[in-house]
Amino acid sequence: MSELQMRVSDEDRERTAQQLQLAFSEGRLTQIELEDRLELALSAKTYGDLLGLITDLPAQQQSQVSDLVELETKSGGLKRSGDWAVPRRLRVSSKYGSVELDLSEAVITHPEVEIDLDLTYGSAKIILPDGAVANVDDFRSDWGNASTSNVPSRPRPGVLHVVITGRAKYGGLTVRYARKRWFTH
Repeated sequence: MSELQMRVSDEDRERTAQQLQLAFSEGRLTQIELEDRLELALSAKTYGDLLGLITDLPAQQQSQVSDLVELETKSGGLKRSGDWAVPRRLRVSSKYGSVELDLSEAVITHPEVEIDLDLTYGSAKIILPDGAVANVDDFRSDWGNASTSNVPSRPRPGVLHVVITGRAKYGGLTVRYARKRWFTH
């Protein structure tokens, strides 16, 4: 029996899934390609099955995606939503505008994401994926408040943990889950 015919473990499947998500965040795969390959990776039985999903990608490197991304605006709002790659550390600076970071549909490959806010005249809203937790203990607001609407703060195994630090001089912070959309037929 060749190595390619040997059966894989859950850890092997997860490692391949992480490599695919990294390739997507680098722009090497489209959303559809990622979804198709993830489905195959999670149901793979042999090393050959997994290898076929990543042979056209560069060899895995631990942190090809930037570990830290800095977003800055002097005036106007700053918004990220939909399908975007969230780095492990995000530093956001806004002088005269609000910040909205919607993580509910984003690609997040890290178990913990750190968001450092530096706001002067604006507020921040962070929308979490279902089940995620957020710690805002190290966020300060001089003339506003930090609220987490029904969002737990303690880390939990297997759940995204968002740590929010920084300060707002004349604004606040709201952390919540995405609102449910009701459709009628």
